[in-house]
Amino acid sequence: MFSKRMLGLFRLFRFELPFTAGVCVILGELLALGKIPTTKELILGFLSVFFISATSLILNDYFDIESDKINAPERPLPAGLVTKQDVVLLSCLVTALGFVASYMISFKALLVVILAWAVGFLYNWRFKKTGLLGNLMVSFSVGMTFIFGGIAVDQPFEKAVWSFGIMVFLINLGEEIAADAMDVVGDKQAGSRSLPVLLGRENALKISSAIFLLVSIVSCLPFLFGWIEWVYVFPILLMDIVILYSTIKLLDSRIANRRIYIRWIYLSGLVAILIFIILKMVR
Repeated sequence: MFSKRMLGLFRLFRFELPFTAGVCVILGELLALGKIPTTKELILGFLSVFFISATSLILNDYFDIESDKINAPERPLPAGLVTKQDVVLLSCLVTALGFVASYMISFKALLVVILAWAVGFLYNWRFKKTGLLGNLMVSFSVGMTFIFGGIAVDQPFEKAVWSFGIMVFLINLGEEIAADAMDVVGDKQAGSRSLPVLLGRENALKISSAIFLLVSIVSCLPFLFGWIEWVYVFPILLMDIVILYSTIKLLDSRIANRRIYIRWIYLSGLVAILIFIILKMVR
């Protein structure tokens, strides 16, 4: 029983997502400094956002327990692996760890982390079904990972950092709208006011695709304005190719399973970030 409970608590983290958020912070630090940060900056920057991102995911399970009983009965709460009290206690512990890690960076970093936590809490509590507003709240939190990287090394206004923050904001916004388009039937039943519910699936996918095209344009700006050296163009070009290909597929209504192309866009962004970090560290 204890081992099942621990497994349930671990699954609440959805490790892949907070890990990616932490990696974005590290790249933000590298972009802001132009060199490898100190070990303290790397660790505390990563942990601050890792824990706050995990908190938002944990709270998501808490607030979604009723719908998960129908849509995702294998999740830890509806499956009975953990209790609601377990989830609340874990979210409090993880939040505290995120606050402490950010405070060890600076008071400014703590304020930004508190803001990110508040946005995540409000989204889970009240704004998930508001459609575009909810999409924007999630995308804001994702884009802030890069900005936090700049803040963590006391370089909050570095242009390269903000360009990446905007890029990731747009990628996530496009993914959120596209994912809503895939879930339009269930969202209608749940009373969601997502763009696909209001405008129709195909129209929403056109909006999502336009956002992905904008990502490709924004991705060129750091190189054109000299904020980033051209040696780093390969991972960005690779990401743009995957995004453009996936966008074409998302617009093809003849394809039965278009959700996979949303996953491809996410993975292309993650791979680009990892390659970027490796190139930054070896040069």
